[in-house]
Amino acid sequence: MKATGIVRRIDELGRVVIPKEIRRTLRIKEGDPLEIFTDRDELMLKKYSPIATLERFSEATARSLNDLSGKLSLICDTDGVLFAYGEGKKELDGKTLSEEMEKILKDRRSYVANASEGGDVLPITSSKEEGVTAQVIVPIVSGGDCLGAVAVLDKSEGAKLDSATLNLARLTADILANQFE
Repeated sequence: MKATGIVRRIDELGRVVIPKEIRRTLRIKEGDPLEIFTDRDELMLKKYSPIATLERFSEATARSLNDLSGKLSLICDTDGVLFAYGEGKKELDGKTLSEEMEKILKDRRSYVANASEGGDVLPITSSKEEGVTAQVIVPIVSGGDCLGAVAVLDKSEGAKLDSATLNLARLTADILANQFE
């Protein structure tokens, strides 16, 4: 655990303000759920990720999506890539989501782009991965909240992801969302 040197007082309602610099660094936004842990005299806050709580299920789901589509498959929460399967997974695993991806999650709309048809392929992560020529992104929505996304990516020249891939990604997102209802 890293000391920040910042001290805050608890108000009469038991609230404490998390400094803006720390919220920015940890990508904590207004309304984000936080998980509370205690260990003897320590109190820890962690950004809560419902998708990450289903670790084995989410990981197996990403693997199955890769097996069925034959393409690079991702399961993301609202902050980053949790699981990636397929060729090119190492450059995506554990990376932070791009601003463009965050907008897709905020809008809660599926996104399909094929560069071969003039589509605008968006970066999934902030490290702006190279070579993606086609993508399908489907937000995982449960109870009105966006929990993350399912994405299928193709890096082959002239690639085109069709409605079958979109439907497969939608089914995967629905299966994950149903785990929370």
